[in-house]
Amino acid sequence: MTSVARIPCTIVTGFLGSGKTTLIRHVLANANGRRLAVIVNEFGDVGIDGQILKGCGDENCSEENIVELANGCLCCTVADEFVPALDEILALEPQVDHIVIETSGLALPKPLVQAFHWPAIKNRVTVDGVVAVVDGAALAAGQVSADLEALSAQRAADDALDHDNPIEEVFEDQVACADLIVLNKRDLLDTDGLERAKAAVSGALPRGIGVVTVSEGKVDSSALLGLGVGAEDHIEDRKTHHDNTDDHEHDEFDTLVVPIDEVDDPAAISKRIAEVAEAHNVLRVKGFAAVTGKPMRLLIQAVGPRVNHYFDRPWGESEDRQGKVVVIGLKGLDHDAVAKSLSGNEARSVSESRSSVESVSG
Repeated sequence: MTSVARIPCTIVTGFLGSGKTTLIRHVLANANGRRLAVIVNEFGDVGIDGQILKGCGDENCSEENIVELANGCLCCTVADEFVPALDEILALEPQVDHIVIETSGLALPKPLVQAFHWPAIKNRVTVDGVVAVVDGAALAAGQVSADLEALSAQRAADDALDHDNPIEEVFEDQVACADLIVLNKRDLLDTDGLERAKAAVSGALPRGIGVVTVSEGKVDSSALLGLGVGAEDHIEDRKTHHDNTDDHEHDEFDTLVVPIDEVDDPAAISKRIAEVAEAHNVLRVKGFAAVTGKPMRLLIQAVGPRVNHYFDRPWGESEDRQGKVVVIGLKGLDHDAVAKSLSGNEARSVSESRSSVESVSG
């Protein structure tokens, strides 16, 4: 009997704001004829990342080939979420050539890679490689993400928190499981900053693996897809902080969704987001808005107070021109104040926190 070739899967991991979605969008737009499918693991329950990816418009990855998982961090919900998503993708006709899995910013790659040993999937898919996307600008500044001042303040105020930063442990675990590091945001670094960022990555690497330096997530798809590592066969050798524990917690993060009414000026909404990030120690904002008189959707992405925006695709004829952004901050984020500042009115946001995160009551 002729064995059926297993479909290769690339796992893209990385911290909040590192540029995973931008990188994958670039890969989709430059698929070089490959039929791709994507599994997107959102943080929270609104498919912002999935909608960003669907906006790439590449015929080799249609909207039907993008599956969004929004009911929890994929590393914690493998059985409930991941296996059914794979079943859905593997049933597609024509068959896909490659699957790209974008984890949430908090995900630990190791449990996900280990799941490729499960009987239900081990003969159908293989881990082509684990790609860790890191924020070069943040690393150059001595951090794993753009704005962790609030966390530093918490640690300074409480002696009980005077231990290894769990956020840094997540970063180190992601790097420890990687087959390739993509050091993103090269355009924001001078020569000295680039060397600091590279040194930070090197210090976290447990073994010799490649590091690719890029701007705006622009990596040649041939450099990411087709590594042929079969990472599930070696994952037990990749030691992480969470190898023998079940206490992977996400309590230090909080997330909410804010509807954004049509805006007149893209620069004004970007300024508003930057001000909110500064005032409330927001780590990440991503989403989109409608601009008066413009047929294109305005895509908005922010890391701390640094905001980027551009028009990514036309609004659909039957599509409601209602914008929304996801805001990710540290536990204790003032939902009402952030929602009021971003939306520009008194309306309360539509918000959802993960079950392990306590929402701030109004």
